[in-house]
This record gives sequence, C-alpha cells and structure tokens, in this order.
Amino acid sequence: MAENPSSTAPKNRKIHRVRIGLNVLAQVALILFLAVMVNYLGFEHYRRWDLSRDKKYALSDKSKRFLHSVKGKMRITVFFGPNNPIGQDVQNLLTEYQYAAKGKIDVENIDPERSLSRAKEVFDKYKVVSDESLLIVDYDGRNKTVKASEMAEVDQGNPMLGEEPKIAAFKGEQAITSAMIDLVEGKKNAIGYVMGHKEPPLADAPPSMSPALRPNAGERSPISVLKTFIENENIKIQELNLFDVPAIPAELKTIMIVGPQYDFSDREMQLLREFWGKQGRILILLDPSAKTPKLAAFLNEVGVRVNDNRLTAMIKTGIQEVARVRDVIGKFLPESPITKRLAGVQAPFLGGTASLTLAPAEQSRGGNLKLQPLVEAEKGYWGEADYNSDDETLLQFTAGRDQDAPLNFAVAIEKGGSADDRVQANSARMVVVANSAFVQDNALTQDQQGLDFVSGSINWLLNREQLIGIAPKVPRTLTFSLDEKALRNLRWLILVLMPLIPAVIGTAVWWQRRA
Repeated sequence: MAENPSSTAPKNRKIHRVRIGLNVLAQVALILFLAVMVNYLGFEHYRRWDLSRDKKYALSDKSKRFLHSVKGKMRITVFFGPNNPIGQDVQNLLTEYQYAAKGKIDVENIDPERSLSRAKEVFDKYKVVSDESLLIVDYDGRNKTVKASEMAEVDQGNPMLGEEPKIAAFKGEQAITSAMIDLVEGKKNAIGYVMGHKEPPLADAPPSMSPALRPNAGERSPISVLKTFIENENIKIQELNLFDVPAIPAELKTIMIVGPQYDFSDREMQLLREFWGKQGRILILLDPSAKTPKLAAFLNEVGVRVNDNRLTAMIKTGIQEVARVRDVIGKFLPESPITKRLAGVQAPFLGGTASLTLAPAEQSRGGNLKLQPLVEAEKGYWGEADYNSDDETLLQFTAGRDQDAPLNFAVAIEKGGSADDRVQANSARMVVVANSAFVQDNALTQDQQGLDFVSGSINWLLNREQLIGIAPKVPRTLTFSLDEKALRNLRWLILVLMPLIPAVIGTAVWWQRRA
C-alpha cells in the first residue's frame, strides 16, 4: 500500500516575525546600553599613569592631598604664547591638576597674540601689568599670578660657543601648588627664626661697592634655598631675638632654632620653657660641635639626650683603599606622620652628626610625652666617642666605649597629644635633629630629601599633616656607569654579536636559494 505523500511532508511552521523583531530590538538596545555604560565608566572613572623616566608631570602626594582638601572651585587662566619653551609642559601639568582635582579646577587658555580682546578683558580684571607669559589662579575672589620665570630654571649656556638657552629644571608644580595654598589658606603662617647665637643669617648680605664704585651683590644667605622652599608653602619666616622680647609673641605658634654656636642665657631658656609649656611648637637643628649645655639640659627634660660622639663609617674608595667618613646616610623611619611617606628613602646628611638617646617609654609617659625616632643611620655607622683624637687606633669602633647601632639622630616629641593619630588634640610638639649642616645650600642634594624632611617637620608642627609629602624632583640626566667587565661584554656585543646575526641570516637565505 503506497503512502500518502501529504501525510509525511513536514508541516510549514509559522514564522513569528514580531518575536524576531523584538529579539533584534532587545539585542540592539543591550549593545547600545553596554556601549554607553562603558563610555560613561571610562569618562568618569578612568585612571592615568605616568610611565616616563623623569615623572615630569606626575603630581606629588602633597599636591594631590591638598587638592582633595580644597572645598570651592578654582579657576586658572593661562597666558602663554605659542613660542614659549615651557608652554606645552605647563599645559600637560595643568591637565594632571584637573584630573587630580576631580572637577574643582577650570582652565582657560588665552593666546595673547591672537585673542587680543579677551586678553585685554582679563588683564584689566586682574590688573596684570607684565608682558611675560604667566598664569592666574583665582579662588574665592582672591587671585595670584605665577610667571613663567618662576616655573623653570634656564641654563643660558655659553653664547661664545653657540650654545642656546635651555630648560635646566621644570618647577611648575612647586610654583602652582604654592600659589594655590596661598589663596586657600589666606593668611600666611608665621614662624620665628631664633637669632643671636651665630645662627646662619636669613637675609643676604647687603651689596658692597667695588673700588670702581660698582655695586657688588652681597653674599647670599647659606640657607637661602631652605628659606625659599618654606616660604613657597604659605609660611612667613621672621627673625626672633629672644633678648629683645619679654615673651615669644603670641602670633608665633612655631619657632626654629638652627645651628646655634653659643649657648642660650637663663632668661632665654625660661622663655623657651614657657613657650613649650603653652603648647608651643619648636624645630631644633643642632650643630654637634657647638657647646650648648643649657639647651642640652632642656632637651634632657623632654626625654632626649644628645650624645657626645660623631657618627662614623669606613667605606671602600678602591680595591684595597678604605676611608673614614662622617657624612651620614640616613634612613627615614615609617612610624611618624612626618616621615611616613619618606619611609625607606635614603638621604645624605652632610656635616657632623651626633646620635640621640631617647628616654624609655615608661619614663616619658610620666610627663605625658611621646617620643618617636625619625631618622636612623644606615648599617656600618657607629658613634665614635674619640672623634677629636689623631690616634688611628682610637678612631675604630670599640665596644663599650663607642655607640653601636641603632643610631637615631632625629626625633619627634609630643606632649599632651592623643595616642590615636586620628584624634586632633592640643599639644606641644618638637622636632630635634643632631645635625644642622644638611639644610645649608652647599649641602643640599638634587633629590631634595633634606628639604622634604624639613618641610614635613614644619607642616607637622603647624598641624598641616595633609601637606606632608614628597616635593617634586629636579629632572636628572640619564647616565650609565659601566665597569671593566660590562665594557668587555659591550665590546663583544657590538663588534661580534651584532654583525654575526645578519651574517647568519644571510647565509641561511643563500643556502636555501642555492638548494
């Protein structure tokens, strides 16, 4: 019996065009939603990394934390001509500021050669009288001008040899952040610089007249770089002679004592003790070679003893040559807010350095004192007690006479503060360093760790912990130091290996074609 074809043929299925259309529409909508979401997340929550060697535009922690603390809106108007050598650097740096500020900074760029009417309008508003390239920072009705010359150090070169001027160091972040701090904080913080004991002078020497009746510039202050660095953080340094005042002025909450060569009088020590008792803040940088027993007695009262020694180490200067050095390589300790962000960084402390001995915790607690070591000498140093001797046998480490590691030479002291760092409590604070030469101009290094440390100490004394950070660094030239073995390997690489590779490849190609 034959089958009916109609019974076995597949039935025509109904095509649900509406369902297919809805599926396609849903897929398109989902793709659009994902695209919009990815773009939104990329626009609002992106990250930036500076992978360059010099980190030229990477903002320091100090600037980032300051921008985070700013409450209002800030406007920056840039007047840079197209031929200014640092114009592009300034633009890139301001982009980093805008990113770190998260919408708190608006930037307007005006080319004064093309937008004449807009430039004149803004110049009239801010009373600008300079023809130099500059930018204007405006915040809460106050404004400050930052000139191009303040943002770069220019090496003029030698015109006789045809050398053109070039940018030696870009200091845009220091100048711009300093201007922002001035505007946000308003009134400058004042610090008293104690004089009268042959401390390094703050001011430059007055100009003198040459025999030809031409004025010669006076000798610069040995701490001119430190003074400028501190003043750039909205801090005013004013001289303070304790002989001339009945008490330390009330507007001075912090004072600096830098390298006194003579001891303080009884009356001066009384003023210091009264200042400390009224929750004063003191930064003391000691010259170990100076005899200041009354100042040392005051430090003993707060749990710090300055040892009569010099930190010394023996280093190799050749294959069989060893030299004795007293320039100390210090390591910053991480426990204090002053050095937390410098933890593990090594820094040179040039000049003589003594060690400090801190009172045990149970003794310091009796006076409600908190002592925190800040800097420790690296391994290999010892505290030499016979540092004035000419006998080489005595200038070696001797157990029981000389001090062994650990060797602390900087300490932070707080009286009356809270044990919890998150709690802000009124307290007296002090930072003591048994070295005063490391802040002088001739001892500062290119990496500026000494300035970073002093800046952190002062900001801690001023209760400005949010401004403690690492200052921007001067760009360094990339250099290679090759020993004899490395030079020999480089010679083989250039003379043998590099020519050999194309020779082998050419031989292989020739052999293949020949076959």
